[in-house]
Amino acid sequence: MTSRGKLSKHPKLRMAAEWEPHEATWIAWPHNENDWPGKFACIPHIYAEIVRHLARGEQVHIVVNDAASEKRARKVLRECDALNGSVRFHHWRTDRVWTRDSGPIFVRNGKNLAATNWGFNGWAKYPNHKNDDLLPDHIGEFLGLQEFAPAVIKGGKIHPVVLEGGSIDVNGRGTMLTTEECLLSTKQQRNPALGRKDLEQVFAKYLGIGNVVWLGRGIEGDDTHGHVDDISRFVAPRSVLTVIEPNKRDKNHAPLKENFKRLRAATDQHGKRLEVVELPMPSPIYHKGQRLPASYANFYIANGVVLVPIFGDPNDRVALDIIAKALPSRTVIPVYCRDFIWGLGAIHCMTQQQPAI
Repeated sequence: MTSRGKLSKHPKLRMAAEWEPHEATWIAWPHNENDWPGKFACIPHIYAEIVRHLARGEQVHIVVNDAASEKRARKVLRECDALNGSVRFHHWRTDRVWTRDSGPIFVRNGKNLAATNWGFNGWAKYPNHKNDDLLPDHIGEFLGLQEFAPAVIKGGKIHPVVLEGGSIDVNGRGTMLTTEECLLSTKQQRNPALGRKDLEQVFAKYLGIGNVVWLGRGIEGDDTHGHVDDISRFVAPRSVLTVIEPNKRDKNHAPLKENFKRLRAATDQHGKRLEVVELPMPSPIYHKGQRLPASYANFYIANGVVLVPIFGDPNDRVALDIIAKALPSRTVIPVYCRDFIWGLGAIHCMTQQQPAI
């Protein structure tokens, strides 16, 4: 494994698009009741439903804290007909379940698979993140992968780079979507010593990105300072689904309109215009006075299926139809997430794909 902060010599790496074939999906089983206060009882069953669909087309690696946690998870999975030979458990402690952000970002290194092991600081908000920060080390060691710990030398110092997987989305050909709010604003507190050019150089070196499309802000209720996987997603090399909010009184209206404008002006790595498709937002969802980051863009593309969060909203059907048209080779599976979103994340946030080699 590569120690974080050390720079490694390596050939060109490439982050695959999510729709490329998967070997597996990695998730962490829910255990922190404080993440869903008052609603935790139903969350393992939502996980089991997701595992049931994923395990039909690929391996599912489930991280649990210990043997007792595995026993509880197996019971729920068995009850939901979601336990088969494609499911494997690993005993590593986690603080939370958002493996999109805390897990490794897998890359192709020629004909081999490798892992990029970015710094994780609990979204610059939560002090209890040390177990999650170790997750890439555990997974990389289990898979026997070469690891790369992205860092920048600046001002005579080595700066390990903090990055969450939910803050980026790629087309697998060299173009990335991300937001200024998450990676560049003074509030984000992830890489205060690094600027736009520094980050673009890191993305080129470790993810094979030559073209970064910078969007502005994320949606209201997002606990992560504007993760892009709640707003805009590649569904093909030049095709992007992006959420819009037509209600001018809604706080999401202006930033999403600005993001749409930027995407319409953006190009791919070859200078060709992106094809931008509008995706609706559900009506605002509140719980205990707090607006939640409910978005249809937080879908997950897996082998043969695309899992889409729905919220008991009239726009559920509209969003499902748009996503089905954008990904015609996959079966669209709606997953009810109105309770799940109380944890401030949804399907894409809880999953991390391992590309097939």
